[in-house]
Amino acid sequence: MRFLPRLWPDSLFGRLVTILAIGMFAGQLLTSTIWFDTHESRALEVPARLFASRLADTVRLIALAPDDAARRALAQQLGDPKYRIEWLAAGEPGAAVAKLTGSDRVPIVQRVTGDLMRGVLARRLGATPDMRLLEADVHDDSGKRGGILSLFDSSMPTGDFHVQLKLHGSGWDGWLDVRANEGQADALTEPHSLALDYLVRLYLIRFTAVCVLAFIAVRFAVQPLRQLAKAADALGRNIHRPPLPVTGPSEVRSAAQSFNAMQQQLADSIAQRTRFLTAVSHDLRSPLTRLRLRTEMLPDPDWRDRLRGDLDEMEAMVTSTLDAVQGIEITETRHAIDIDSMLEGLAQDLRETGRAVSVTGCAGRPVPGYPRNLKRCLQNLLDNAIRYGECADVLVTDMGRSVRIVISDRGPGIADATQRERVFEPYVRLASKEGTGLGLTISRSVAAAHGGTLTLENREGRGLDAVLVLPRED
Repeated sequence: MRFLPRLWPDSLFGRLVTILAIGMFAGQLLTSTIWFDTHESRALEVPARLFASRLADTVRLIALAPDDAARRALAQQLGDPKYRIEWLAAGEPGAAVAKLTGSDRVPIVQRVTGDLMRGVLARRLGATPDMRLLEADVHDDSGKRGGILSLFDSSMPTGDFHVQLKLHGSGWDGWLDVRANEGQADALTEPHSLALDYLVRLYLIRFTAVCVLAFIAVRFAVQPLRQLAKAADALGRNIHRPPLPVTGPSEVRSAAQSFNAMQQQLADSIAQRTRFLTAVSHDLRSPLTRLRLRTEMLPDPDWRDRLRGDLDEMEAMVTSTLDAVQGIEITETRHAIDIDSMLEGLAQDLRETGRAVSVTGCAGRPVPGYPRNLKRCLQNLLDNAIRYGECADVLVTDMGRSVRIVISDRGPGIADATQRERVFEPYVRLASKEGTGLGLTISRSVAAAHGGTLTLENREGRGLDAVLVLPRED
């Protein structure tokens, strides 16, 4: 049972295709029994017609005999090893057995074969005989009875018949008992080619057709679910993305409506949080301004300097918190961004302030993204490199389906991998008391909004690499 999880597909698409294919194939196997019964009747049709024609000639000859003794003698003369005839006169045990054995509760193949033989006899004799078909079976060339399997084992299916009949109005007072083995002279196909033709045409081709149709049908049916999954993934990068189209089956439309409602609720919640922080920031600026004015009125210069530092830190925290919320939130539309021009512009601005910044390599082609947010991400990474390493070296590599940007510094680095991950948390500062500890948090959030990644890696010797990978595909 351990191998079943390997055979069972993991995706909904694969499971639906598997269920449909197995169900249709099982239905085909069950309905094949009807084909076997019909084909067995067809295999008996030619021998039954030949036997009925010969039997009609026999009945006409025996009907000319004057008495029972002559009929019995004539029956012996007309018979052969594959066509045995016996006359059962009235009152003999065989006649009574014939009437009792002739039952109407017979298999469908025997019933169909009996009706066929009665029709042939009626046309050849001009009257419908009282006939009981006691046996109608198929066997192979060697005489082995294999039922429907003999259709594939023999090139010459042969029929075994046991019939007892009486012709009304002929003056007979007995039954004619006939046992015969009648073939088809020859078959059109060899047994192996017949079996191969049956398996290939009826099973392999049909199974292949069912799998192809199921693949197409299920792929069409699950397409709305794939769109829903894609929209859910894009929602994490841009809460203001266009709503999901409400199309498809009723279940998919209901899911799309729920998804759009959830997106709207999230957007409203984030907007409310932003308005709240904006209001707090605005309300705090007034008392901070009053405190600054009162600080300047203090007579002691030392106290004035201390309070100025505290007020500057408070104002920086309020401003940076609001900037962090606005920086993480995506409110602009997606555009094709020229990474090379953006990096060169940021580097030039820093060079004008006396900072050492170098840019090597190029992206070549634009990258889809949000210009304002991406610019802030790169600006934070450059500022960190200069703050902790006094310079920033930028290496841009075109990876084809993505762009890799490495911003290196010459600072002390972060040896512990756990600490390198912690610096992405809000308000975490390891090596310096400068800043608010939100720059890397904003940068990683912006990278995730673009479907990319941002990691920190120690350089050999001294320094830290900030590795930003931006995909080109949405």
